[in-house]
Amino acid sequence: MSSSATSVVNGGISFWYADDGLPAAREPLSGDASADVVIVGGGYTGLWTAYYLKKAAPFLRITVLEQKFCGYGASGRNGGWLYNGIAGRDRYAKLHGHEAAVRLQRAMNDTVAEVVAVTEAEGIDAGVHKGGVLEVATTPAQLARLRAFHEHELSYGEKDRELYGARQTAERIRVAGAVGSSWTPHGARLHPVKLVKGLAAAAEALGVVIHESTPVTEIRPKHAVTPYGTVRAPYVLRCTEGFTASLRGQRRTWLPMNSSMIATEPLGDEQWAAIGWDGRETLGDMAHAYMYAQRTADGRIALGGRGVPYRFGSRTDNDGRTQSETVEALREILTRFFPALAGVRVEHAWSGVLGVPRDWCATVTLDRATGLGWAGGYVGSGIATANLAARTLRDLVQQDSGQAGRTELTDLPWVNHKVRKWEPEPFRWLGVHGMYATYRAADRRELLRPGAGSSRLARVADRVAGRS
Repeated sequence: MSSSATSVVNGGISFWYADDGLPAAREPLSGDASADVVIVGGGYTGLWTAYYLKKAAPFLRITVLEQKFCGYGASGRNGGWLYNGIAGRDRYAKLHGHEAAVRLQRAMNDTVAEVVAVTEAEGIDAGVHKGGVLEVATTPAQLARLRAFHEHELSYGEKDRELYGARQTAERIRVAGAVGSSWTPHGARLHPVKLVKGLAAAAEALGVVIHESTPVTEIRPKHAVTPYGTVRAPYVLRCTEGFTASLRGQRRTWLPMNSSMIATEPLGDEQWAAIGWDGRETLGDMAHAYMYAQRTADGRIALGGRGVPYRFGSRTDNDGRTQSETVEALREILTRFFPALAGVRVEHAWSGVLGVPRDWCATVTLDRATGLGWAGGYVGSGIATANLAARTLRDLVQQDSGQAGRTELTDLPWVNHKVRKWEPEPFRWLGVHGMYATYRAADRRELLRPGAGSSRLARVADRVAGRS
């Protein structure tokens, strides 16, 4: 029987928490305190930064402040894609030259292996399977974009990427109507919550202090202000991604873009035999309003897409609830890709926010005059990028404090990149909703007119978005 959206467990933060359980609560801040480094945000960026700084300089007093609990935001709600994509690479090539962007891409390729290595070294059982990333095309227009995308990636030094036709694609995953695909080995599937829980435990084991249920209301030089007290430190690092807009003075810094997901019931052997997917690759497509999916360790499909992309005034959701029409739209993608799953039950749906800068460029910054630093704006590619950002923040802090000099990471082109702010409301809301409505219209036009090539509507949306 087909599942209806009303029978789906909606919210509860994410399926990943329903699967692995909520973490034990850590104590909130109990008054004014001091540290050498205070990190605002207990997601991947903040926890990786604390971990790497403490490993490099065990004498540092490092405090992490988290408004809910570690992994409450995107780090506990994402699609479990550990892969080598990074937001803004092409713009960095224009600003700093092609070779600088190639260095950034190589660092991202290496970061996938780095995350896997740390999970093994720290005994973090995050369900990692390094099957690479497969991105498929299902229309002639998508195939043209796929081939251009594939050649573009090769130009950034990714020589181990492979291009497949319809038959080779079906040998990996039998997506209905797939006419081609591009595969990179620089990707892995994982369980996001198991990773964030293990990372928090590893940081604490090194001596990092983590306070949860401690919202930071304001960041200023040498101060992180909370309702329970102020933590003073020479370095204050903002690692808040999609929740940045809640901080005083940051409403227009990064836009909290909404992304939604569903998870099916566990599939049976016959269903998997119909689909294939033996390599456990993460799966994406070349639609303008793209999808992303993984085969989970317990045999489900977790699949995501944009849904309602943005809430007026940069608001965020309540514990991951998403709209019933979004659930149905994601289910439609699932059954369009895999018609054999027409009767499968969708058991869970949820949403989360990711940080989007106005120019769609991820950045890492340390202001040496004030000691304020930040990283983020990953535009949905945050699992691996957060790790590279954290190691870069570590190097920037050590360089500024005289503990170390310049490194390969501090010389990457995304370091200290400046981004203009988003427009005020209602222009922000109108622009984002208009952009995604246009992308969806472009996808519909390409499905209905398969011989017409890529829709010009998408180019209009790219200009509105600031992507081109």
